[in-house]
Amino acid sequence: MANNNSPKIPLEYTPISMWGYFGYSILFSIPFIGWIFLVIFALTASNINLRNFARSQFCVFIIWAIFIMIALFSGLIASMFEAIKL
Repeated sequence: MANNNSPKIPLEYTPISMWGYFGYSILFSIPFIGWIFLVIFALTASNINLRNFARSQFCVFIIWAIFIMIALFSGLIASMFEAIKL
């Protein structure tokens, strides 16, 4: 017999399953297309859990982009100094 006394969770607060998180992680890691979905879900997802997960993935994406830019810029600066020594 089912327990009908449990409260109903509103649709916007329904949890995402483990496979849902796994699938969204794969989707968001696809270059360009996944990043577009990432921005769309971060801004317009009706499910609060999905929207927050997309926002956290977007923050990770920004942190990686900053690290890559620092690595590229430091390599550029190092090569410029190497060219000056000639």
